[in-house]
Amino acid sequence: MARVWRTRGPVAWALWPISLIYGALVALRRGLYRLRWLRSEHAGVPVIVVGNVIAGGAGKTPVVIALVRHLQAQGWQPGVISRGYGRSTHDCRAVLPDSPAPEVGDEPTLIARATHAPVFVAPRRIAAARALRAAHPGTDVLVCDDGLQHLALARDLEICVFNSDGVGNGFLLPAGPLREPWPRPVDWVLHAGKPPAGRAPGFAMQRKLAPHALRADGQKIALASLQHQPVHAIAAVARPEEFFAMLRAQGLQLAGAEALPDHYDFNSWERPSDKEIVLICTEKDAVKLWSLHPDAMAVPLELDIDPAFMKALDRRLAPWRATPLSSPSA
Repeated sequence: MARVWRTRGPVAWALWPISLIYGALVALRRGLYRLRWLRSEHAGVPVIVVGNVIAGGAGKTPVVIALVRHLQAQGWQPGVISRGYGRSTHDCRAVLPDSPAPEVGDEPTLIARATHAPVFVAPRRIAAARALRAAHPGTDVLVCDDGLQHLALARDLEICVFNSDGVGNGFLLPAGPLREPWPRPVDWVLHAGKPPAGRAPGFAMQRKLAPHALRADGQKIALASLQHQPVHAIAAVARPEEFFAMLRAQGLQLAGAEALPDHYDFNSWERPSDKEIVLICTEKDAVKLWSLHPDAMAVPLELDIDPAFMKALDRRLAPWRATPLSSPSA
């Protein structure tokens, strides 16, 4: 559908009537929250929601990791809450760096490993927030990975992330990629491509691969040292072609470029028969792949965000520095 969603072609127009029904349901749900027939609950500490309005990957998780690291550097004690999309469980639980990714979700596992911040997952984000604050009472700010449409969680800041495709053809699902109409009010927009329409302040970000790959034991291997070896790249992410293109830009010779469904579990995946070939994957895939194929190497994605964005974030959070935090049960 990614190709269909880029333009307003025949398939998109054929699906457009269905998108009107979808849009009406979205508007009805938002209206029920606005009338307080459905209620939002606040976690008692500043809540930053990082999400998107398009289906598929927009780069939310790298943004969450960058935000958490920045907050930690500024002296905050951030925690992360998430639904844990694609996990096999449905309860509220903590995510540890060594948690099995299928049980808690690949993205929460990656966040926990990359930041060592407290991470909890639950279908209801407020339940995750309460459990996290009860287990880690020093937590003074929460970052919600995804959840822009999860209106049951009250938030203080909303950050909408766009990849280079922007809003695509501008249609709602299923005729286009939009989960809800855009523009919509948010505090800030982070965009990898052209700034989308809207009044929210926008900040550019650039994504690139690190110059090294990581082994399962944490050892770093320079990508330059792999340039003359056959490499089989796999990616179970929303935009695998971007990962493959970035690997080629680093000079790697891809003997294979295997795109798999987003959040793929790798249980039925078979490694290429050539044992000499180097297996390369994304960090998100590595949290599941390493338990099955420990020889795989993961290439981290580095995010370069306009410094003005972090300064704006610091200014917005400053008033909470002197405000006593409420209890986890608030």
